[in-house]
Amino acid sequence: MNASTLTAPDAPQTAPEALRPARRPGTATVLRWEITKLAAQARSRYTLLGCVLGPIAIVLIFNGQQTTPSDTIYGRQIHTSGYAMPLFLLAFASQWIFPVLASLVAGDIFANEDQHGTWKTILTRSVSRSQIFWAKTVTAIMFTIAEIVVLAATTIVASMLLIGTQPLSGLSGQPLASAHALQLVIASWATALPPLIGFTTLAILLSVVTRNPSAGVAAPVVLGLVMGLLGTIGGFDLTRRFLLTTPLDSWHGLLTEPPFYGPLTFGLGVSAAWTVVCLGFAFFSLRRRDITGG
Repeated sequence: MNASTLTAPDAPQTAPEALRPARRPGTATVLRWEITKLAAQARSRYTLLGCVLGPIAIVLIFNGQQTTPSDTIYGRQIHTSGYAMPLFLLAFASQWIFPVLASLVAGDIFANEDQHGTWKTILTRSVSRSQIFWAKTVTAIMFTIAEIVVLAATTIVASMLLIGTQPLSGLSGQPLASAHALQLVIASWATALPPLIGFTTLAILLSVVTRNPSAGVAAPVVLGLVMGLLGTIGGFDLTRRFLLTTPLDSWHGLLTEPPFYGPLTFGLGVSAAWTVVCLGFAFFSLRRRDITGG
C-alpha cells in the first residue's frame, strides 16, 4: 500500500474556510457602521458647522443693535447680561429651529434606503431588521443631542465673551449671581433634550412610514408649527399639555422665585410617551414591511 494513500486516524478534520458559518455582526458593529455613514455625509458636517457659526453671528448682530426685541422673553436684557442672550435664543429656537434640527437626519435615515433601493443589500449582510432599526435610531438620537450640545455651548460661550458675565434678573425679578445664572442657563437648555428626542422619533416614524426623505424631514417641521399654533389658541388648554412643543417652554419654571417644576416633570412624561409610541409604530412597521423590491 502506498504511503501517500494512508490517512492518520487522529488527524483533525478541518472544514474549508469558505464553508465555515460567517460570524453575525452585533448591534454595536451595525451602530458603528451607521455612525461612519453619517459622519461621511456633508449635510451632517455642515449642520454641526451651522450650529457653531449661527449663534456667533446672531449674538454679534443683536449685540450691535441699539434696540432690543422687548416683546420676546429676556429680550430686554440681552445688552445687560451675557446670560440673557442664550435664554432669548432658546425661546426663539424652540419655535422655529429645534424641529428642523431634530428631523434633518432622522427624517431621512430610513427613507434614504428606500430612495436608493439598498434594503436588500443591507439585509444580506447577516444583520436583522431589529439591529438596523435600533442602530439607525440611536444614530439619529445621538446626532440630535450633538446638535443641541454644540448649539447651546456656542451660544453660551459667545454671549459670555461678547456681552459679559453680569448678573441676571429672574422671571420673578429676583437677582441671580453670575455662577447661579450660568447653571440655570445650562439647565434651561438641557430641558429641550427630551422633547427634541420626541421630535426625532416622530421624524423616524414618518421616515419609515412614508419612505420619502422629503416627507420625513419636512412633515415634523410642519407638525411642530401646527402644535405651536394650537398652543397659542385659547380653549385648548388640555390639548396643549400633551403637545410635544409644550415641554420646550418648561424651563421658565427654573427662573422664578420660588422655582416650580410641575411643567418640567409633566413635560418629561409627555416627551417619553411620544418617544415610546413613535418608536413602537416605526419598529413594527419596519418589521412587517415587504422589502423584497429593494
